[in-house]
Order: sequence, then C-alpha cells, then structure tokens
Amino acid sequence: MDEGCEEIRISNELVRAAEVAVRDVLKVKKNEQVLIITNPDQDVSGISNALFQAVQKFEGDPSMIVQPVKGQLEFASDDAMAAIRTDPDVILSISKEKLGKDEEAIRSPIVVGDNSYDHYFHYLLREKKCRSFWSPSVTLDIFERCVDIDYTRLQDDCARVKGLLDRGTSVRITAPSGTNIEIGIQERITKSDDGDFTEPGKGGNIPAGEAFISPQLGTSNGTIAFDGSIASDSGIIIIESPIICRVKDGFVRGIEGGAEAKGLEDTITRAEERTLEWVKEGKLPRDQEKHYLMNCRNLGELGIGLNRKAKIIGNMLEDEKVYSTCHIAMGANYDDDAKALIHLDGLIRSPTIVVRIDDGDRTIMKDGELLI
Repeated sequence: MDEGCEEIRISNELVRAAEVAVRDVLKVKKNEQVLIITNPDQDVSGISNALFQAVQKFEGDPSMIVQPVKGQLEFASDDAMAAIRTDPDVILSISKEKLGKDEEAIRSPIVVGDNSYDHYFHYLLREKKCRSFWSPSVTLDIFERCVDIDYTRLQDDCARVKGLLDRGTSVRITAPSGTNIEIGIQERITKSDDGDFTEPGKGGNIPAGEAFISPQLGTSNGTIAFDGSIASDSGIIIIESPIICRVKDGFVRGIEGGAEAKGLEDTITRAEERTLEWVKEGKLPRDQEKHYLMNCRNLGELGIGLNRKAKIIGNMLEDEKVYSTCHIAMGANYDDDAKALIHLDGLIRSPTIVVRIDDGDRTIMKDGELLI
C-alpha cells in the first residue's frame, strides 16, 4: 500500500458492502488476480482497503496501485497502465475522479479485427479477457448505502428494459421540463449495469443500476432539457435552471440556459481545445483529429436509472442510477465508433420513454415509473 494513502476507518457497513461486491457481484474465485487501482483520498482508500480485505477473505489474490487523482482529460500513471497490462483476471478502478486515459493506446490504438481500442483496459474487457467494475467519484456514503441492494430485482428490471430496447428501432423521450427527442437505436445492443460481473467481458459501475445503449450514429433529433445534474470537467453541476440542448442528426447543435448551460458549453469547448493540443503534441494521431473533435458534441449514450436506493446528490456515479430518471451523454459512446475525450452524462427527471418496435410502440417508463 502506498504511504500516501491516509489512515481510514472501515465500518461494518463498508465491510458488508465490500463483501457483497466481491462475493455476489464479482464472485471472485480462489487465486484469481484482482488489481485495484485507487488514489490517496480518504474515501476511495477506505473502499479500496475494504475490497482488498474482502478479496483475501474469499481467497483471491489482490494487489493495489495508488496513482494521483486523474481528471477526465488526463492520462493514467505509467504504473497504473503497466499493472493493467499484466492482464489480471479482475480490474477494479476505485477513483476520486477517473482512471485516466491510456497515452500509448490513444497514440497507437489496439486493433483486433474490426475493433479499435484507445485504452488497454477497454481492450481487455471487450475482448473478454477480464471482468471489472469501476467507481469514479465514489464516496463511503454512496458505497455503504447503494451497493448492498436486491440484485435479483435489479437484474430482472435491466433484463426487461434490455429486451425491449434490443428489439427497438428508435426511442421517444419526453419529460415535464421540455425534453422531446427521438433517438435511433437500430442494430445497437443494450448493456446492463446490473451487478452481474461474474464472467470475462462483463463489467460496469458499482453501485450498479442502469440499462444503457449507444444511439445509432446520426439519427437523434429533438430537444433535451437536462433538469437533474450533469457532468463537467470541473465537477458535477446540480441543475436549477434546465439546460436546453438542440439536437440534429445525432449532434448537439445549440445549448441554451443560464450558468449551468455555460458550464456545459465551456466543458465541451475545453475538450475541443484539448483535442487540438493533443494532435499538435503527437498524443493523438492527426488522422483522428476530425473524428474526436466532432464527437465532443455527439449523443453517446441513453441510460435508464433502475437503482431504487440511489438519489440525486450531485455525484454522477449515483445520480445516473436513480430510479425514475434517464440520462443522455454527450461525447464518446460505448460501441467504440464515436470516440471523444469526454463523456458527459446529464439527467432528465420523470421521463416518459416509448420504444418503437416493428409490432408497435411499447412504453418502458411513464412519468418516471417503470411499466414493464
């Protein structure tokens, strides 16, 4: 353990949540190599220590790397990336902010068949060489309160939502604050952050609690009124005055509102500027400049929150899991055909979500209540 980590308390609630995560969510097996990457922050250090002890209790083989806190536009440390490149069975990122980007893979992507990866961790997970969960900006309160949940119910909810979205061609979302948007999803496969990360290739957030899908490129049109919270490169913005985003052909073409809207626009602008800087510095291939730039304003995700213990607190790790909300992200998507330096989730309260299927429309959620 790095000497930079502060001494922390490990409460009974934290021990129980860590054991649930290791035993039930991951089902760690004897002698499996479990890599924990964390920061010298009291909350994430405490959670990481509890997970380390839980892995030992269930006879896994844990190791821990401590790196400085990394933001959305920063690279992971060389030590962290070297540890990931040892190909452990399980990778856990328990971070104050983010894991950090992979400088080597951004400069020279990992190509497997038709797939191209700009992070070695993404390569391991999506090529089914590891399983994982990641907890960006997690706190002791969130971990203790939202991890020990009814996973059978969550997995059933996620499966029903996934079943409809996977059959759908588009989704119409409306909400009281003014959201009215149609998002194409044809030939996209829904992912479930359902707390079942027991097999190679499976992974998601802890706390878990959403079903999410990458919008079909170039198909989204309408208006988004973000009215819960939204991510920025300097922290989470709690929205008091809705942020209105005008969407055409899959991209945000205009952002309207007050101070919150300006914060979002400024974040996107900084991501665009950083993209140009990285190209100039050779950290991003010049032939990727246009792709990364345009996708700063791409609709990269539609997610539906399904964790009934979660609440909006100004921490996106928990906020996006809140039951009776959905979220839409700008930036990179999860199908790796829209890459960007950012992924900014924004919440919509009490949505009505209708999926268009060949045999008729089906309402997944009405005014925030799950109907399926």
